[in-house]
Amino acid sequence: MEFRPHDRHRQPVTTTNPPPLSIEQRVARLEARAEIAELIAIYCFAVDERDTDRMGACFSRDGVFRSVDGAMNASGRDAVIAQFHGRFAVLGPSNHFTHDRTLSFDAADPGRATGLVNAHAEVVRNGEALWTSLRYEDEYCLEEGRWRFRVRTLSFFYYVRPDDYPTAMLGVDRNRAYDLPRPADWPEQTSTWQRYYRDHPSR
Repeated sequence: MEFRPHDRHRQPVTTTNPPPLSIEQRVARLEARAEIAELIAIYCFAVDERDTDRMGACFSRDGVFRSVDGAMNASGRDAVIAQFHGRFAVLGPSNHFTHDRTLSFDAADPGRATGLVNAHAEVVRNGEALWTSLRYEDEYCLEEGRWRFRVRTLSFFYYVRPDDYPTAMLGVDRNRAYDLPRPADWPEQTSTWQRYYRDHPSR
């Protein structure tokens, strides 16, 4: 099963403003933003250090970790960690680090939020050094007093050997982590990209 993320995080243009938040609500939002930012960082450190206890604590009890290409799709905290054990069987040392991100809170439920996280990683996979540019499309929930991942969906801009980077970037088949190259998950798969080049075919 394939998942197509990203488009949901483009905010629609509206002509009305939401009702103003109280001071208490604004402070709670700021605290939640800080806690979610720390959650995102803890996940990276825990994955790189193979700290499965901390990894598990990052996910809600019914948490989901999946990939857009369908290679990963686990539901439930125990199943998510079992899936990571399978990944670690072919992975060596890694270094995950994140960059820009967006965060939107559910107006109807202050204990839920969604976000999009831009990231890179240096990894060893099947004995080869690889670089990857990736995104996480996240759904967060407040469970037992702390923010956790309810759903984390992984997608790739590229996943290549360093020597292959210059040529891989010239085409769409930028996921080189498998036996045969696969198309990248974005941006070519997003509706805005496709619409732009449909409307501007000469560019």
